[in-house]
Parts: sequence; C-alpha cells; structure tokens
Amino acid sequence: MPLTKVMLTKWLGTIFSPRIALLLVIAGCCSPAFAQEVSYALLQPASMEPIPMTPTPMTTSVPTVNIPEASNHRFWDRENSFLFATSTAFSAADFVITRNNLRNGGQELNPVTRLFAGSTTGLAVNFAGESVGVIGLSYFLHKTGHHKLERAVSMLNIGSSAAAVTFDLARR
Repeated sequence: MPLTKVMLTKWLGTIFSPRIALLLVIAGCCSPAFAQEVSYALLQPASMEPIPMTPTPMTTSVPTVNIPEASNHRFWDRENSFLFATSTAFSAADFVITRNNLRNGGQELNPVTRLFAGSTTGLAVNFAGESVGVIGLSYFLHKTGHHKLERAVSMLNIGSSAAAVTFDLARR
C-alpha cells in the first residue's frame, strides 16, 4: 500500500494576506468613483443655451438656525470628566495587572503593547499614551461637532480596558 503525501494548505492565511487586504482597501476607496453616473440631460444641446439674465435682488434673508443645547456643551463637562477619569482608571489598572503578569512570566497578547513591554517605563508610556490619545481624539471629535462619537471613544476604551483587566485577572 503506497503512502500518499498530503499537503496542508494555509488557505486562511492566503485569504487574509497583506496583498489582498491592500487590494480590498484600495477597492473600497475607489468604489465611490465607480458609483458615479453621468446625467445625459447635461449632454443634450438644449441645456447648452445661455440663461437669460434677470435682475436679482442684492439682499437675501438667511434663516436662523437654533442649535440644540445638547450639542453646545463644554468639552470638560461633567460627563466627559467622568468618562475620562474612568478610562484613565481602567488603563492604570490594566497597566498594573499587565506589569505583574509580565513579571511572573506571562506574555503580552496585544501586538502594539508588546513593543513597549520590555520595561516598566515603556509599558507606563504606552498606557499613558493611550489615555492621552483618548482625550485627544475626543477633543478633535468635539471640535468637529461629533458629540456622540466624542463620548463613544471613551466608552470604547473603558470597555476594552475592562475586558483586558478581566482577562488578565482570570489568567493569573
């Protein structure tokens, strides 16, 4: 009975290769360009005729828009201050537990944090940078008028840090 040689393929690695990911990103960015249509009404000769000049009044009235008070809040209001304090507290807890796990022979699973996990100072800079980044991104979203996203950034960071703390405590 002859032995058959079976070759295992890494089809999942082939599907998610960096080349294909880059191709998908490029295609995603170009898809709005493919969605544009040309209006044939603009190409007809009737639309090429000059527009007759009619006198227009020089003054125009601009309607006033009332901005709701909910979107007119200060950046350091009570809710944001609470969210930033909670986010920073969970980041600090994540730092302490991660450092203790690394000292006891554990391994950092986050590839970004793994770059800084060689020293306590590097790890502290990573988690401090995380807190500063959350506040900076929230401020940017506040200034651009995205007030729900401004608060969602802090909530997302609280959730991810709480999950990391829970995971690290479960693996002690």
